[in-house]
Amino acid sequence: MRKAAFEELVRQAVENIPEDFRLIMHNVDVHVRRMPTQRQLKKIPLAPGQQLLGLYEGIPLTQRDSYGTVLPDIVTVFQIPIEKICTTYEEIEKMIQDTVIHEVAHFFGITDVELEAWGIAV
Repeated sequence: MRKAAFEELVRQAVENIPEDFRLIMHNVDVHVRRMPTQRQLKKIPLAPGQQLLGLYEGIPLTQRDSYGTVLPDIVTVFQIPIEKICTTYEEIEKMIQDTVIHEVAHFFGITDVELEAWGIAV
């Protein structure tokens, strides 16, 4: 899939986040990258064969005390890993939506354990 088409699906996924939540998401950038960097891969313990589909980097709302002039939090969606595990356009679209929701949940302070308990883990 062309990067522009993938980016459009990510943009749509962000737009699909309920407005009440989007309005709270100040100082958050959403990026699309082909692959995670080595630095990003070191942040997340992956099982053999597991792919990093997305990553939230920042200070979750639940951990902020004084949050002044800081760089934006970043949600990154990784194109090649998503394409490796999906076989159709519809699967890619759904995986992007799930990944964006998962990473934005981390912005709100929701952990992987909580997401798994709610059946939202990617």
